[in-house]
Amino acid sequence: MVSFNNLRRRVLRDSSSEPSRAPSPNPTFRDKDGEPVTLVTASKLKKLSRHRSSRRQWLLFGLGGLFGIIVAAFFAQQHDVINLEGLMDMNLDSLLDAIPAGIVNDAKDITRHERETVNYDSFAVGLHLQSQGVKARHPVIMIPGVISTGLESWGTEDVSRQYFRKRLWGSWSMMRALVLDKASWKRHIMLDKLTGLDPPGIKLRAAQGFDAADFFITGYWIWSKILENLATLGYDPSNAFTAAYDWRLSCEKLELRDHYFTRLKAHIETGVKTSGEKVVLVSHSMGSQVLFYFFHWVEAEGHGNGGPNWVDTFVDSWINISGSMLGALKGLPAVLSGEMKDTAQLNAFAVYGLEKFLAKHERVELFRAMPGASSMLPIGGNAVWGNKTWAPDDSSNQTVSYGTFINFKERNSTQSPANLTVDESHAYLMENSDTWYRDQVQSTYSYGVAHSKAEVEKNGKDPRKWMNPLETRLPLAPHLKIYCFYGVGKATERSYWYREDRDPMSKLNVTIDTSITYGEIDRGVIMGEGDGTVPLMSNGYMCAKGWRIHRYNPAGVTVKVYEMPHEPDRFSPRGGPNTGDHVDILGRASLNDLILRVAGGKGNHIEENYVSQIREYSEKVKIYDDR
Repeated sequence: MVSFNNLRRRVLRDSSSEPSRAPSPNPTFRDKDGEPVTLVTASKLKKLSRHRSSRRQWLLFGLGGLFGIIVAAFFAQQHDVINLEGLMDMNLDSLLDAIPAGIVNDAKDITRHERETVNYDSFAVGLHLQSQGVKARHPVIMIPGVISTGLESWGTEDVSRQYFRKRLWGSWSMMRALVLDKASWKRHIMLDKLTGLDPPGIKLRAAQGFDAADFFITGYWIWSKILENLATLGYDPSNAFTAAYDWRLSCEKLELRDHYFTRLKAHIETGVKTSGEKVVLVSHSMGSQVLFYFFHWVEAEGHGNGGPNWVDTFVDSWINISGSMLGALKGLPAVLSGEMKDTAQLNAFAVYGLEKFLAKHERVELFRAMPGASSMLPIGGNAVWGNKTWAPDDSSNQTVSYGTFINFKERNSTQSPANLTVDESHAYLMENSDTWYRDQVQSTYSYGVAHSKAEVEKNGKDPRKWMNPLETRLPLAPHLKIYCFYGVGKATERSYWYREDRDPMSKLNVTIDTSITYGEIDRGVIMGEGDGTVPLMSNGYMCAKGWRIHRYNPAGVTVKVYEMPHEPDRFSPRGGPNTGDHVDILGRASLNDLILRVAGGKGNHIEENYVSQIREYSEKVKIYDDR
């Protein structure tokens, strides 16, 4: 049988698994033989686009039609249309031979031209800095984000033996299990609702090493670009480490079950001992929240027992990439109704297929049974996200304020009582959740604001507060440097329109009202500023303003902001070397350049770069210095 990877290589010459092609700022790129390689100019790119437009449309039409036939058969209720096990064993050579030769050749042409637009050595960023004398200095430890770490089965009970050491998250094994045995896959991936730990007989653990997070599935890179460029400066497993973790678990359970923070502390101390240099910590997305929790844990008596000087002794810099420090707004509708923009804006056929395969109530149950994901619920309440008439990131031409986070067109029942702010939406979620989920969230997290130094110091002894930067402080580490690198300029979910779910087959009370489309509202979703996943206020407020308030940063830790505009390459499915997307930014040229400079001890030369209005928005947030 020919694998999907084989098919991709034959049709597209494996372009999706190519190493990073993102340029560093203003270098002259050369290939491995020293020959210069030039980027295609914007004018040539536009000419190329016009020349290929018609053929590209026919290609997409042909492949889309073929894919549609397969998906239609896949989701059909009549079991005699297609046998799923037969689909998995289908000879893909025959499928490829059935595609018209013209479509295959056009696919190859488009792929070649896509590669030409960014065709230079995949290690160019690191090689350029190496030529400038930058080399490995600080040990580097990477903390991935939510869902980006693979999870593999170590269970030996009858129900798990077929999956032993196979990834049930982050691989094609996950896809196969989800398609052929959805009930078993759900049983493995969901944690016990009462304990927040493994269900009886199930044992899933985070994959370890660089392989844990460099690719999500074959061809879909995550951290691999950064690893490639670090290697050019002299990094390898002796001075670089990926601190992968089971992102489904709350931080408390991460330590209880996996001793995650104990092991992270040991890796940091070992790095300092073996290199003679403090470490650089690089976190992405939810990984930044996990690291912030660690800073409290490692100091605290009865936990890490490191004392107040530990971070200053062992950590040189924290590189905070797209850190969801104040949560991700899309996390709330995910656990309320199993929805977000990606589901609300599907066409009718796709919605039908999705609901038949994994219905909304199943998605809600899945999200709620992953306590770690609830750390992404919005933090800061109305002070950060606005009230019923106002929000700090409102623009003058808006017809609806972002301050009402959940809106109801019809407000005449207990299920749709009124338009709700973020604070009220939290309460609404708790009121409409099962007891086990409500107890789990309220015993694990806190989403408020501490308005005085006394509150902040008191919260330092409460682990429920340790993930919230508006209720606790940065470490007492005056020599620590924090670099906030994130993308801006990509539309991001900001608020929603809901309605009662009157479907008699539904097990939920409310659903996104996809019938509402006008002004800024697109099928019930209102978009704002951000990186496509995390809103600008979450990525940027703490870095631009919050950590400049004394009670949150009493040691005066240096914080630098470097925003990167989202300027996607139209030919690249991942956005190319100038993307600002939440995940794809990890392959961005300028981001890789900045990371390597900090790791090489040159971070002091980095100047702040603001592109958005985050500083203006931050001044409107109703959180003030109490000095």
